[in-house]
Amino acid sequence: MGRSSAACGAFWAQHRRRAPRALAVFVAQAALAALAAHAMSAHAQSSVTLYGAFDTSIEITNPGAGYVARMDSGAYRGSRIGLRGAEDIGNGIDILFELENGFSSADGTYAVSNTIFNRQAWIGVGTLYGTVRMGRQYSPIYIPFKGGLDTFGAGTIASGLDNLSKITPYVSNAITYLSPEFHGFSTTLMAALRDASDGDGNGLAGHIETFAYRNGPFRISYAHQQTHGAGALRANLGGVSYGYGPVTGFVSFFNGDGGTPRYHDDGISVSARYAIDAHLRASLGYTYMRDRSGGDNNADQFSAACEYDLSKRVLLYASAGWLRNRGQGEFTLRGVNVTGLTPSWPGASVRGVQFGMLDRF
Repeated sequence: MGRSSAACGAFWAQHRRRAPRALAVFVAQAALAALAAHAMSAHAQSSVTLYGAFDTSIEITNPGAGYVARMDSGAYRGSRIGLRGAEDIGNGIDILFELENGFSSADGTYAVSNTIFNRQAWIGVGTLYGTVRMGRQYSPIYIPFKGGLDTFGAGTIASGLDNLSKITPYVSNAITYLSPEFHGFSTTLMAALRDASDGDGNGLAGHIETFAYRNGPFRISYAHQQTHGAGALRANLGGVSYGYGPVTGFVSFFNGDGGTPRYHDDGISVSARYAIDAHLRASLGYTYMRDRSGGDNNADQFSAACEYDLSKRVLLYASAGWLRNRGQGEFTLRGVNVTGLTPSWPGASVRGVQFGMLDRF
């Protein structure tokens, strides 16, 4: 009995010494396995991307009384920095978000004072049947929809379509459905809820719809918007484009009624782009706008531009525009996020050239 008890004591003493080491090894292995699994899962199922664009140009414009030189930010595409994220939660469902801040690359200031995410701030869900977003977003009628209706991408001073039409570029409190493309067809539907401070309307601040069909080099599209409250605006925008070899042609129409100051006009834009080679493109265009308010304040614009891809991310561009106001018209040459110079007097013509660089990351 004595030897047996001593042997048992030695046995348990030996295993008590080994148990902590074995337990520690087991816990460490389990923790490493869990961390590895989490890292693999996070890598495979979620991502956050930092992106941005810097668009800076030199513009020389004569609004009627003489030439003015200035530095612009966002003439072609608004300078911005943003974060977009996606997490795959299974069954073909992704949780999405995007935060985007616009700023001036000329002086570093916010594009909109005291608003950090003035361009986008939304969260959404993506499925095989489409995507739903909620929050502040690009208007569906804005870039890239509007940018696909003329050769100038609805940007720089050369885009008569941008200079002479009027739409809503950003929408807050919005719920949007973006359909997948089905046999070339796609649509986007947006409804914006009324802000609590706005006493107008029935709970909706507005709605916007776009429809498009694409078949090879041919594309046709149409968009409608109706906003309520202060500066309410109804607008329609659409067109066709077709590519044949190195040449792509665009024909588009626009009309609108509302806004502040009131805009009540319609018009048509024609333009074409010639791809000289894989990196260099030259474009010409003409836009005519008719005043529907009875004031005969019509306007038109002749345009030209050249683009060169310096690299996959860097674009050099040069653009020119000659905009002719009639009557008391005061339309001017501007850009995506550039406020144009006011004509020196009502009815004055505005002429200008612009040289810029767009760097995307």
